[in-house]
Amino acid sequence: MPARLEFWFDFSCPFAYVASTQVEQLAQRTGAELDLRPMLLGGVFKARGTPQNLAATLNPAKARHNLDDIRRAAQRAGVPLRMPPNHPMRTVEALRCVLAAGVSLPLVHRLYRAYWDENADIADRGVLSRALADVGLDAAAILARAESPEIKDELRRRTDEAVARGVFGVPTYFVGDELFWGQDRADMVEAALGGAPSQPALSPAAPVDFYFDYSSPFAYLAIMRAGELGPQVRWRPILLGGLFRTLGTPDVPLFVQSPEKRRHTMRDLDRQAARAGLPFHFPARFPVRTVLPLRVTLAAGSPPPLARALATAMWAEDRDISDPAVVAAIADAVGLDGAALVAAAETPALKQALVTSTSEAEAAGVFGVPTFVVHTRERGPQLYWGADRLTLAAAAAAGDISAM
Repeated sequence: MPARLEFWFDFSCPFAYVASTQVEQLAQRTGAELDLRPMLLGGVFKARGTPQNLAATLNPAKARHNLDDIRRAAQRAGVPLRMPPNHPMRTVEALRCVLAAGVSLPLVHRLYRAYWDENADIADRGVLSRALADVGLDAAAILARAESPEIKDELRRRTDEAVARGVFGVPTYFVGDELFWGQDRADMVEAALGGAPSQPALSPAAPVDFYFDYSSPFAYLAIMRAGELGPQVRWRPILLGGLFRTLGTPDVPLFVQSPEKRRHTMRDLDRQAARAGLPFHFPARFPVRTVLPLRVTLAAGSPPPLARALATAMWAEDRDISDPAVVAAIADAVGLDGAALVAAAETPALKQALVTSTSEAEAAGVFGVPTFVVHTRERGPQLYWGADRLTLAAAAAAGDISAM
């Protein structure tokens, strides 16, 4: 019996749109049975206490990155995407039509194109009628059935099921009881279904500024993989807490996530670490004050072996890197003079160096870590945020236009 791949979606998310153009091929490659699951994202957001227009709550730097990120995703998938000027638009009528039509994949594709390519109002009966007719369906009959109590109840039921099963956004995939959130987790979904996602061979050559703080578990994953970015990586330690305060971001974003999203974040960390073959154990002390190890890293000239040793100490060995003795011992272990570096970290020059590095990160558009700014010849500086964007940044550094 083939495995079942559930794909939960709403038309209001551009990442779900891009994922919808790829999910059928993913199921075919792995021999999985595709189960399309329409749901009302606004209902899920209401249940989770998430703002209905989530994009409007982002700081400007993160909002710019999100737009760049979805544009890159669409470009790599080879699908047209134009951001509607009146986004987000109402999708409940379109979702009801999908249910009334028996969850027809051609109709799902047609409605996504209407929203994200044509920027049409898919709450409009005329737009819905044309979309239904375009895929050979009886528009009048389906529009009438979409208004029935049965279909309205069915959409509510599906949305309630999504909430009960831990869904907090779209696209969401389920393989058995395993939840994967985001278009960018399709490769993990494929692996969970027994497939073998391809990994491109890259030869990055462009300069890359790599901004990090030891306080982030995702930065740990990136620190340990930074060699994939090529030979021109500039290691840039910054004080993430200081940047967050400037931008108005919560000191520990993990703590303000819904319980469902927090569970997924922790599971995602485990998955990313396992894929990279890295040991990972969430430390008993969290958050940890990282000012000292960051200054020590700057005092030493930001050598990668020291950065990797400090990150490993915190995220794999549960050592307290806010302790001067621990930091000195770690520096000694990689062939440096730990005592001298710890002493230098208390000087005004090193204190200012960390402040300056953090200010330079903000000026470059950094809003979190890890962040990679690739200085491409084709399009100038390109910013990528997140350990899960390291491969994309490496592709851009290798000259892959589709990754920029």
